[in-house]
Amino acid sequence: MTTSKRGYDLLNDPFLNKGTAFTREERKKYGLIGILPPQVETIELQDQQAFENFCERPNKAVQRHYLMKLFSRNRTLFFHLFSHHLEKLMPVLYAPGVAESVKQYSELFTTPQNAVYLSIDNMDDIEESLKNGASGRDIQLIVVTDGESILGIGDWGTNGVSISTGKILVYTAAAGIDPAKVLPVVLDAGTNRQSLIDDPLYLGLHHERISDGRYDAFVDAFLQTAEKLFPHLYVHFEDFGRENAARLLERYEDRYAVYNDDIEGTGAVTLAAILGGLKASGEKLTDQTFLCFGAGTSGMGIVRQVFEEMKLQGLSDEEARSRFYLVDQQGLLFEDTEGMTPQQKPYARKRSEFPAGASLDNLEDVVKAIHPTILVGASTAAGAFTREIVQEMAAHTPRPIIFPLSNPADLAEASADDLLHWTDGKALVATGTASRKVVYHGTIFEIGQANNSLVFPGMGLAVAACRARKVSPGMLAAAAHALADLVDMEKPGASVLPPVREMGNFTKILAEKVVRQAVQEGLNGIPVEDPKEAIEAIQWKAEYKEL
Repeated sequence: MTTSKRGYDLLNDPFLNKGTAFTREERKKYGLIGILPPQVETIELQDQQAFENFCERPNKAVQRHYLMKLFSRNRTLFFHLFSHHLEKLMPVLYAPGVAESVKQYSELFTTPQNAVYLSIDNMDDIEESLKNGASGRDIQLIVVTDGESILGIGDWGTNGVSISTGKILVYTAAAGIDPAKVLPVVLDAGTNRQSLIDDPLYLGLHHERISDGRYDAFVDAFLQTAEKLFPHLYVHFEDFGRENAARLLERYEDRYAVYNDDIEGTGAVTLAAILGGLKASGEKLTDQTFLCFGAGTSGMGIVRQVFEEMKLQGLSDEEARSRFYLVDQQGLLFEDTEGMTPQQKPYARKRSEFPAGASLDNLEDVVKAIHPTILVGASTAAGAFTREIVQEMAAHTPRPIIFPLSNPADLAEASADDLLHWTDGKALVATGTASRKVVYHGTIFEIGQANNSLVFPGMGLAVAACRARKVSPGMLAAAAHALADLVDMEKPGASVLPPVREMGNFTKILAEKVVRQAVQEGLNGIPVEDPKEAIEAIQWKAEYKEL
């Protein structure tokens, strides 16, 4: 690495700073003598010190604040720490800890953390803003949000930039994406959270969210400009609202290398968990009856991915659709239900399928009527999977697959502990947030976490390694199967998903399978002889480089 920076300019560059690890020779050469303590430390010793400091902080909010100060000061040390303590730091830097960061972002703001803030009121500034944010770097990955639908906490406008930053951090820690080639971006189109508009400390636009044609022009201008500035770009959409997420993905997915984590990541990881569960039950996916409770962005992303997999396994469109039932705020969705989204309509049922007068406006009645074998919750309706519902389901299938995926944990449809006890240990369970092991009749049940971080780092690594022109359904299916292949369901109580703590190990395996699929479909932008070598060639390691 080369630099002309010296002294404090060098110490204040997070991409070049080594702190106390600068050697005696580097200190002499770059004007650092006397402005650092005399002891030269290794990165391992710095990591130990930083981890001890992290552990001493009293709660997740304070811990995250400490870590993000380190991020702003020394990227290499930050990612060395994160990658070596992934399981411990993930809940702080990513979900669920990031939710509190979003809520307090404006009040606790200290540095922009190399993010780019784009405003719908100043669209002429988009190109200048992206250039300033990149600062001459070759950006290959952008994580962008408009902050309208953050996790389970809703519209937080510009504060949502923390979710873009959080995802970026996981890409590097888990997959080795070069931190100099990434950029978190927030599209500020306003907010419908009145408390933010009224808050003088809020750093975003103080007006209601704009949702007319100007919004589409804003997103168009961002993507066109970003693609022009950064020719090898992969764009990850995060936490866009229900009215826009799927619509924007469908608009751009054949034009750019774009990926929506709430739709495609959630779909792929849930499909992986279902495939893992079916390994335990010995049943076929094509024989399942699928009930999705909560048919919003994430729910429909799951339905879309499982539907595509059923087709890959031999069903026609009509046969596959017949396996799906959607329950949303209105109850079971019928063809004449008002207010359905375009994504929901293909899966709506005919009233003639049920006895005359059956309203089916609540989950329990639907479960009794259709006897689902798979029940997925993406509703944020806490406790919706009651004992009566779960036991009714279990009475009609030997190994019910039940995934309460809403997060944070206090919005989950049920707990893993309850689901296993209510079904005499027969349920195959995955949760949206981390869950403790459950002990039932002497068996220790590992609970899989259907966390999108199992998928998106490897997907980004794969796209970068082969410069894929798009993310196809086949690539997403390859990611899901890669995860499912990693679980051994013969052990009693085994998890339906590999654990988050092993993400650094299996991310490369997932990426290799996705690259192979991209090459098979002819979507690679550069020749790839060996997917493993292509991946290793681009991976960044948290090691200090010689200046």
